[in-house]
Amino acid sequence: MRLAAVVIAVSLLAASALAGAARPRVALIASPAHVSLAGSAKAPLAVTNSGADPVVVDVARAGFALDLRGRPRVAVRRATWLAVSPRQLTLAPGAKATLTVASRVPSRAEPGDHSELVLLTTRSPTARGLPVRVRLGVVVVVRAPGKVVRRIDVLRIRARHAGRARVLGLLLANRGNVTETVGGSCALVWLHRRGRILARLRAPERRILPHTFGLVELVYRGRARGPLVVRAVPPSRPGCPRIRSRDLAVRL
Repeated sequence: MRLAAVVIAVSLLAASALAGAARPRVALIASPAHVSLAGSAKAPLAVTNSGADPVVVDVARAGFALDLRGRPRVAVRRATWLAVSPRQLTLAPGAKATLTVASRVPSRAEPGDHSELVLLTTRSPTARGLPVRVRLGVVVVVRAPGKVVRRIDVLRIRARHAGRARVLGLLLANRGNVTETVGGSCALVWLHRRGRILARLRAPERRILPHTFGLVELVYRGRARGPLVVRAVPPSRPGCPRIRSRDLAVRL
């Protein structure tokens, strides 16, 4: 019985071999790893076979989404604004080829960001041996012209135990029309009681697509317990989204 080994890697970063490791049989590098197009436009996408075997690369389009915790996934594509050519590449080991990614924005398109995936899937040019396949997803963001709206709403807070720490899950909604980055220096949360600030917390950086929800988790290792109030403080750093803040009650 012929066995098939399938490796699926849908990532926002280009795949690469670990330094010092043996050269893999099949590996792809796409550059850039993220394509941005302003309206109807074109951009090159370089694809390199960094593996030891020759490969055929099939090119397809798919929908793109992020789950509640910001993990990327392939989504059902109901319509597409993208055209990619050529639709197939044959690459020898170390060879490089260039695709053209083109967008065509409909005349009545909603302004803002619209994300899709270009999927690159390898297969062997022959039927011999053990087939190893790699799938690489490159995110393409098309920004339709019009007014840009940037707004993040804080919806609710939940607390859970994690050993001696408490994890605060802050549910956010992107009410705007562009992809926003929250967390890091673009999200500061105050934990306070009767106006006294007990902690200032920051969350790991993550993205939230337009008109979707995102869960931001913050770890509190302090000793305060009982009823507290959480407030998301609007960041003043340029490039950060507008956050509509409000006080949320939570019990630790």
